[in-house]
Amino acid sequence: MSFGLCGRLFIAVLLNVVVVGARPLVRHIRSANEFDRLIAKHATVTGLPVIADFYSDGCGPCRMMAPIFKKLAKEKLDNAVFVKIDTNQVHQLSSRYGVRSIPTFIFFHDGKKVTEFSGAGEAQLRQLTDQVIRQAEYENVKITPESLLDYYKEKDGSKTAEAVQSIHDKCVQKMKGAKVDTDECVGAAARKLAKSLKKKYGSSPELTSRFAEEDRKSSSSETESNKGKNTKEKSSTRKQGGNADKPNLHLATKEELEKELEKRLEAEMEAQINEEEDDDAEFEHGWSPGDFPERITIIGGGPAGMAAAIYAARSGLTPVVVAPPMGGQLQGKGVDVENYPGMINVTGPAVVATMREQASAFGAVFEAELVEKIDASSRPFKVITNSSVIETHAIIVSTGAESNWLDIPGEYEMRGGGVSSCATCDGHFFRDTDVVVVGGGDTAMEEALVLARTSKSVTVIHRRDSFRASKILAQRVTDHPSISIEWNTTVTEVLGDSTPEGDKKMVTGLVLTDVNTKATRKISCNALFVAIGHTPITSFLQSIDGIEFDEMHPGYLKTIGDSTKTSVPGIFAAGDVADSIYRQAITSAGSGAAAALDAERWLSEEGLGNEAAEFEAELLRELMEDSSFARGESENDVYNAYADDSISARGYKESMGSDL
Repeated sequence: MSFGLCGRLFIAVLLNVVVVGARPLVRHIRSANEFDRLIAKHATVTGLPVIADFYSDGCGPCRMMAPIFKKLAKEKLDNAVFVKIDTNQVHQLSSRYGVRSIPTFIFFHDGKKVTEFSGAGEAQLRQLTDQVIRQAEYENVKITPESLLDYYKEKDGSKTAEAVQSIHDKCVQKMKGAKVDTDECVGAAARKLAKSLKKKYGSSPELTSRFAEEDRKSSSSETESNKGKNTKEKSSTRKQGGNADKPNLHLATKEELEKELEKRLEAEMEAQINEEEDDDAEFEHGWSPGDFPERITIIGGGPAGMAAAIYAARSGLTPVVVAPPMGGQLQGKGVDVENYPGMINVTGPAVVATMREQASAFGAVFEAELVEKIDASSRPFKVITNSSVIETHAIIVSTGAESNWLDIPGEYEMRGGGVSSCATCDGHFFRDTDVVVVGGGDTAMEEALVLARTSKSVTVIHRRDSFRASKILAQRVTDHPSISIEWNTTVTEVLGDSTPEGDKKMVTGLVLTDVNTKATRKISCNALFVAIGHTPITSFLQSIDGIEFDEMHPGYLKTIGDSTKTSVPGIFAAGDVADSIYRQAITSAGSGAAAALDAERWLSEEGLGNEAAEFEAELLRELMEDSSFARGESENDVYNAYADDSISARGYKESMGSDL
């Protein structure tokens, strides 16, 4: 059969579409269809569980969890499949699975959701990952009709072949009821059947692996050794007139060609996605341990930490910045940063990204980890993270502050179900709904303005009769047609109902209390955003002997005089950890620069220079001396061009002087 030019083009394309690839470390999902195909594939081909990270680029906790998620994916490479889903790009999936807070991690096995959790909890992520992997391994079994027939022949000879087949078919039907497309007795149903038979007869039928080990590996199923063999086999098959497993293209109909072309192009697209560079490269650890202690380590990645890094790097100190790449409070700003000089129409995340880029350009290196504690019992200090230990002579603490919560009934229970502290992260999940913001400062005003872009209505609840926010922000909120204000009111309880699946509760309303009359009432809403201030992140410093905190403002570090020095020599404080009054991005950046200058002076006073360079210079000097000694030369025997008074030497020295 001939199709002319069209048919020949189909055949040419089909012959040139070749796909060989390995599973990526973390796959970025582009569409709901792509995700559905991936879930179906691993439910029927590999049996591996799928862990999905629902995230957004503007979400600070998401950026904090990204390197942890990638690290876990590397550790569990052959045991699970890890994917990332941008809730802004693939909103169909976040809507389908009821994602109302990010990051949210959902765990799938056998084509269905097993469990989920929301928040930046590494321990919980690891625990649930191990749990779903164990479940997948436990259910990687099957009972074949043949093994079941042999079992009954041994245990109960009265069972006919038809009766045994009927038992096997019931097991198959249970799996189909669990939305697993199979004609085998597999997984949980097979385990259950084996357990019931063991209870009845004392032993169970033979259980074999449902999925072969090579199918579960992340590497390509076609190994290098097999490629040559397969090529020979294909060549032989072509000589013999075709492949029994695939349609002969010259005999296929146009519809068959179109179907085959679509199939191969889809496979080619998947392979291309797999080979794409992972865009989490920014989260890779730039720091690696050396032979000498670091001169300065900066803890924190907000404006204070970045300013300190830029100043220290320009001074040649090669600072190590230890912080998840989330950028502190500024990273969560969804509105433009208007009160930072030189920044026009720029959001918080963009400011942080520019700062990081500038610090990197001058030589700062980054360790994307959380600091657990500091060992100051000996010198040099030891900065202990969840995966590394950094020895350093000086430390700048610029960890900023974390959000405060109301601590009322229902608040903790419904985090991830409508209770949030980040409108930029979670606001888009509540498009065209009624939402509430609690607070009266700049943060609350910014949250309300962000939510007003997409929400049906925004209610700001404040316990006083006026805002303490800046006048311009407060005026914008007051004048906004979609924002209403409840003065002299507090939230005393969060109300909610369970989802149809029963796996979590979602916010349905609030209980409000009048500050003056103490009267209570209920209002309906779909989300509560808490913006009532922050607490300095300094708890990891409390184990340091001699470290002093501000007695008037608990949690804030006490500094000496007008400097950034703390009570422990070599430890400096910058930004919100030591500023209980201003707490602005611009003042944090200024104190970060001051801390770098103070640390540089302290290092000079202590005689702590570049030990690596000094060691190399000393080693080179010793090598030069050893070389001269080996040749039997004394100091007087070594030729010195500047001491040579010959004509040629004078000419060389004169020409050298004119060049200089």
